[in-house]
Amino acid sequence: MFSNVLEAVGQDRSEQATQTAASGFDAIRRGVKGGIIGTFVMTAFRIPITRSLPPTANFWAKYVAAGPPEEYTVQGIVLHLLYGTASGIAFILCCAPGGTGSDVTDEQQGILRGIAFGLFLSVFGERIVLKRLLDMDLEANEQLIFHVSHIIYGLTLGTWVGSNT
Repeated sequence: MFSNVLEAVGQDRSEQATQTAASGFDAIRRGVKGGIIGTFVMTAFRIPITRSLPPTANFWAKYVAAGPPEEYTVQGIVLHLLYGTASGIAFILCCAPGGTGSDVTDEQQGILRGIAFGLFLSVFGERIVLKRLLDMDLEANEQLIFHVSHIIYGLTLGTWVGSNT
């Protein structure tokens, strides 16, 4: 009888571990999808206004290949999408709203946390990636669009994740 109890406890733990792994995988998948969606929305906002590629083309030109950034349009867009996807995963791991049981609360938390995350990415992108890695200084109007586009990314990501928690 005691062995049956131990066996049942072992099965419960095994089931819990399986459920935890599945929910972790689902969370990562939400981050991937949210990151992709956020990047598309951000890019759709940014490109018509700036009429230029994201700075990822500059990154590609400086660190991966030789030549002007204009030669790496596809690589720049793909790299930007990869950054956005990875950032979606990072958002899930550090900032995602935790299923409160209330759809409204999860969405509100997602929106607020997404905006904060977008601001963080924007400041990090400007100060570390652009200034230190790429030696780029944005003009005031470019800086504004850079920050607004990252807020749009965070808002989109947070809203999507919060509404799918």
